[in-house]
Amino acid sequence: MIDYIVIAILVGIIASAGFYVYKAKKSGKKCIGCPDACSCQSRKEKDSHCCGCHKTSI
Repeated sequence: MIDYIVIAILVGIIASAGFYVYKAKKSGKKCIGCPDACSCQSRKEKDSHCCGCHKTSI
């Protein structure tokens, strides 16, 4: 019985995380994990990112 409860909790956590990502992408956020995603440089300039999550390797 405990196994079903643990599985239900894990499924709930994964489903809510997936819904959060879906909702954030739908609203147009570029950097979902960035706390400044709404005011991030990536929204203003094409190749400049304040959060560093999109650094290109040379």
